[in-house]
Amino acid sequence: MSTESPRDAGNALALASDDVARLIRWADDFPEPGVRFADLTPVFADASAFADVVDALVAVGRGADLIAGIDARGFLLGAGVARAMGAGVLAVRKAGKLPPPVHSCSYSLEYGSATLEIPADGIDLTGRRVLVIDDVLATGGTLGASVELLEAAGATVVSIAVVLELEALGGRGRLPDRPLTSLLKV
Repeated sequence: MSTESPRDAGNALALASDDVARLIRWADDFPEPGVRFADLTPVFADASAFADVVDALVAVGRGADLIAGIDARGFLLGAGVARAMGAGVLAVRKAGKLPPPVHSCSYSLEYGSATLEIPADGIDLTGRRVLVIDDVLATGGTLGASVELLEAAGATVVSIAVVLELEALGGRGRLPDRPLTSLLKV
């Protein structure tokens, strides 16, 4: 587990926020007209910025013994955070990527619908304290479905963290009873 002081945690969050604001790439009308895509690839490709983001996520993950990274950019973040915290990592996958049996949860996106899955065998989530990580919080559907999926499998979601929150889409409102940290809000 991280041993950072609260002051260090605040510094980590500020550094990461600055990095994300500086390096993010915006793509209008992707993946379809009217959607503005936040591409965090340049943030992750910059070694210093990626380290700052992982440090900031570690700082908000205290108390978790398992990190759940959401398909697919959440995998990158989740693995880095889990390694830094000495925690396990669980990939929350898109439908059809895992062999059965699986636990699944379907949800709506701002531009369609999707289903998330986790293994139903081989990993006992009962009583596990989970930090859920994703890259972007938009409408909250993906994060909400992930929380529902993990809790249905017996886990306790202790907090949620994202790199970027698109405030205008109101996703935070779908997760009102959850500690939620965004490294950058736009």
